[in-house]
Amino acid sequence: MKQKKVMFISSTGGHFSELMQLKPMFEKYDYHIVTEKDEMTKGFKQKYGKRMHYMIYGTRAHLIKYIFQFIANCFITLFLYVKIRPKYIVTTGTHNAGPMCVLGKIFGSKIIYIETFANRYTKTATGEKVYKFADLFLVQWEELLKEYPNAKYGGSIY
Repeated sequence: MKQKKVMFISSTGGHFSELMQLKPMFEKYDYHIVTEKDEMTKGFKQKYGKRMHYMIYGTRAHLIKYIFQFIANCFITLFLYVKIRPKYIVTTGTHNAGPMCVLGKIFGSKIIYIETFANRYTKTATGEKVYKFADLFLVQWEELLKEYPNAKYGGSIY
């Protein structure tokens, strides 16, 4: 039986650490991992090979530079989506995941968004946007159900 293609995507740092907690799921699918390339993530290419894909690391602290990086990442998003053609997109957020979720929704991928463990009482900017169209929206804190009433409480992924 052919495995379903699943893209696991997040930004680097804590979001990526959360995403990698889902590693036991990887082998059940034709999986691909997408994150930003930085010191934390660059070694993952050796372990995951062609299943590991990188976007440009950017931070809003350098706004002008970030705008150009974001635009470049939108093109990388399009390229990766066409290349992988995932049936499902699973994400723990943040900024690089948003455009991928929008593109995936347009082309029929199922979107599974896991709101970050770091936010117990408030929405994230990406979560707030993706919540409107995600096929499954999970929160790791029961308190966040007040902010996302149609979400499902999934507990901590740590």
